[in-house]
Amino acid sequence: MPEIGKKLPPLKGTTGDGSELKLASLKGQWLVVYFYPKDSTPGCTSEARDFRDLYPAFLERHAQVIGVSRDSPKSHANFAAKQELPFPLVSDADETWCHAFDVIHEKVLYGKRHLGIVRSTFLIDPDGKLAREWRGVKVPGHAQAMLDAIPAQ
Repeated sequence: MPEIGKKLPPLKGTTGDGSELKLASLKGQWLVVYFYPKDSTPGCTSEARDFRDLYPAFLERHAQVIGVSRDSPKSHANFAAKQELPFPLVSDADETWCHAFDVIHEKVLYGKRHLGIVRSTFLIDPDGKLAREWRGVKVPGHAQAMLDAIPAQ
């Protein structure tokens, strides 16, 4: 798991459009990496829309947004198209990103225990170092809080 002030591991993944995204290729700008449980569920849809609506303001602060879940690239493509998301969604079916950021934990849903993604967000500085992290995120107001955490240019 990356520590605050430390560089991230060289992660790469497939996005909804089938292209490969490498974290290292985004160096030089702020990066918001948010992990969410599942495409097209109410909370995840609301979170994605909030980031979508604020996306121009993220770009003004020289920041990129990336969503990550275990859904397939096809699921991401459908979700992104339906919600008109302007940022990439990384498919982490093998949980490489999830384990690197330690976001897979036991959860309880309807009384049943399972391993799932704990909604979490990480802010990476332009040098590729972890600047801040938020775990167990509540959706309302979260995208705005992420924008507020990035220094104005």
